[in-house]
Amino acid sequence: MTGAEDRSRAELSRGRHETDDERADRNWNELLQELRVTQTGVQLLTGFLLTLPFQPRFAELDDVQLGIYLTLVLLAALTTMLVTAPVSMHRLLFQRRLKAETVRTGHRVAMAGLASLGLVVVGTVLLVFDVVLGREVALPVAGGVLLLIAVAWLVVPKILGHRARGRRDEE
Repeated sequence: MTGAEDRSRAELSRGRHETDDERADRNWNELLQELRVTQTGVQLLTGFLLTLPFQPRFAELDDVQLGIYLTLVLLAALTTMLVTAPVSMHRLLFQRRLKAETVRTGHRVAMAGLASLGLVVVGTVLLVFDVVLGREVALPVAGGVLLLIAVAWLVVPKILGHRARGRRDEE
């Protein structure tokens, strides 16, 4: 039996009846749906950051706040690039029979984009709380947001994956 036949039998036992190409197409469509949601949030957050210099209080930022702000603008630009890169990649590789590779690489780039987005969210909370309530409040609040993001985006999925593997092992 070939490796492809082994994989096909394993897929059938898991309830999926799809070819490698069909799986790549499904995974690509799922990735695109996730990126659509992410891109909206990134666009809103980036837009918010880009309007700040045009606000009257922007001139009152101290050097630390200005440094945080400029770092956030760069991170927001990086995040935008990362969450749109899979689309560009797909356009450039379209009809070259590289869907599986595009999906794998797109997944990795999207994960980097999510990590970058998490930093932008935490940094934005840090900046806003620093300006409004002061650094002594901003640091623990931003740390709390970082912790919540880590739990929601990393810990919970790991727990769910571990539980699912345990159930499959019991079957």
